[in-house]
Formats: sequence, C-alpha cells, structure tokens
Amino acid sequence: MRGLNGGLRCNVNISNNNHDDKTISKVKEKVESYLRHNYEDIKSVEFKDDMIDPMGGLMIRGTVNGKAEFSASVDPKEFKVNSMGGKRRIS
Repeated sequence: MRGLNGGLRCNVNISNNNHDDKTISKVKEKVESYLRHNYEDIKSVEFKDDMIDPMGGLMIRGTVNGKAEFSASVDPKEFKVNSMGGKRRIS
C-alpha cells in the first residue's frame, strides 16, 4: 500500500496489539539491561514513552544520564532488543 507521498504505508490495528503493564515493565528492564551491558558510564535510564511499532513489537523511548535520547525496538514475546537508536541533546 502506498501513501500520498509515494512511500509505503503500513496499517496497524493497535487494539489487537495492546501490551499489559507487566509486559511493558519487563521490556523496559530488558532495555535498561541492554544499555548497561553495551554502553559505558550509564548512570541513569529514564523512560518517556512506549508504543507499538508497525511490526507489532514495542518501541520504547527514553533518556540516558539525562542527556542522550534513545529509542529501542523490542520483541515483546521474546523480550529481545531488535534495534537501538539514539542521539545526544545539545543544550
């Protein structure tokens, strides 16, 4: 399916992909563990949002050490971090 600008568009039925608080909590624990084991000098991890990604997984966003923003795509069934992206705030 193509969107108005010619790009691909994905329809997601969010009502079928709601995740309970226990699942979201476990996913956040997995993301924090991933960050602490793969990056140095992690002092704090704050989570901002969680949402369903187009493939049915969870996208978790937050901040590390109050400076570096991140987003992580996580498989909520296997509790596996599929990808991690980030940027550092300049302010």
